[in-house]
Formats: sequence, C-alpha cells, structure tokens
Amino acid sequence: MLPIKVGLVDTTGKIDPKAMAATAAALNIQVTRDLPQYWPMTATVSYLTDHRSIPPGYWPVQLVAHLPPGEGGFHMTAHNQPYAKVIATPGSDEWTVDASHETIEMLVDPNGNRLQNSTAIHIVGNDVQDAAGPGQFEYLVEACDPCEADDFTYQINGISVSDFITPHFYDLHATPGTRYSFTGAITRPRQILKGGYISWTDPKTLHIQQILWVDPNSPPQLNDLGQAPGKSLRLHVENLTHEKTRKQNAETRAKLAPARAERRQLYDEMGRIRAEHYV
Repeated sequence: MLPIKVGLVDTTGKIDPKAMAATAAALNIQVTRDLPQYWPMTATVSYLTDHRSIPPGYWPVQLVAHLPPGEGGFHMTAHNQPYAKVIATPGSDEWTVDASHETIEMLVDPNGNRLQNSTAIHIVGNDVQDAAGPGQFEYLVEACDPCEADDFTYQINGISVSDFITPHFYDLHATPGTRYSFTGAITRPRQILKGGYISWTDPKTLHIQQILWVDPNSPPQLNDLGQAPGKSLRLHVENLTHEKTRKQNAETRAKLAPARAERRQLYDEMGRIRAEHYV
C-alpha cells in the first residue's frame, strides 16, 4: 500500500519554522508508530515550507488565522482531495493538538461519513452508559472526539498531540487488557471523557444525535442535530459542535500552557546541546 502523504503548512506566515518542523516530526511519529498499531494505514507527515505550493498527492493540514463562524473540521475539495484547516495563534503552541486531531481523523475517515454499528448508549446521571435492551446506533467514526479534551493529550518529543480511540471502542463488551484509546484514558467501549463527545445516526429516525460533555462540572447533554445531510456527516457535526467546545478547550489549554512551554524549552535545549556534538 502506498503511503498517504500529509503536509503541514503555515498559511499565516507567523508560526516559527522551528515549531513547524518539530510538530511535523512529532505528527510523523504519531502516524507511523502509534496510529497503525490500531488503525491499518500507511502515512507520513512532512513540513511544507511554502503554502503557495502543495506538491501533488499531499493532503495538506493548513494553519490559518481564522475560520468562518462555527467551522471546525476538515473538508473535501472539488477534486475529492481531503484537507484540514486549523486555527494557529502566534506565540502559542496550542494548535499542535488540533493539527494532530485533524490529521488522525482525516486519515481514519477521509470522507467524513464512516459509520460503525454498535450498542446504543444513553445518559445516566453524570455518565454515559450502554442502554438496556437490543438497541443499536450507527456511530460516526470520530477518532479523537470522545477523548478530545486537552487533559487527555500526550507528548511526543515535547509536542502535545491528541489521544485517539481504537477500533475496540465499538466492541460489544469490555474485556480485560483491551485498549480503547491510545493513552488508556478511555477504559471501556463507548465511554465519553469529560470535554468530549460522540455522534451517531438513529436508524429509526435517520436523525443525527450526539452526547456532548462540554462542561466537565455539569452532566453530559443529549442533542438532536436533525436529519442526516447529503454532505459529509463529520463536517455537519463539527459545524454544529465547534463553538460549544471551543470555550472549554480554551480554558483548559490556558491552564496547561506553562507546563507545555517549559517542556518544549527543555527539548529545545537538549537539541542545541546535541547539535554541538556534531560540530
């Protein structure tokens, strides 16, 4: 199988090229080492230095200064070529998690319409549990959304990247020793972590429904997103969800920013010392 080539590119011209190169290297490790352990694919990530020139065959992940209101996901071009857009703020490395998130979801489900049938769920108090009886939902395969909060990220060479679910997330029952997300933060099928969400189509109504846990201090909420559209289901869901999750994610990232910056400085210093060994 030929590898999918993902290109990380800064369209703003304001992100430090060193940060771009370090992030592309970290994402490349994630998609070559971590992701294929659970999702069968072959992919690489490279830093594309010129946003005005995207080599043929690359799926670009574009860092942009802003997106249209409510927009938060990747799209399909007129030529059916997947690409992602991520908001990047100069002086902050918060975008690395979003770039990881969108890269993984683009690779796992390029068309944004992949569904996986499994046991129906419902809200019980402050938790999401399997529903009693034989009910089934067709879940939209959103590889990072159930564990998308920054509290559940992990680091590769000082770069923060997104956790992601494994295919076992859709197993009928929990089994000992099974990993349901890469970091192990998710401990059973269909579990939603605080700050995350899950979406599905109900075969009885053909409506898209969603359990969204935006505020970790409040119970999760059930939302009906209406009739499934003819376009990408993932784009439809993200457009209706992005603004609800943005505020909570920003608050969490503000708390984590100092520790992330300190760790990144440590790795930069290690890199400078190591480079001196080759002089």
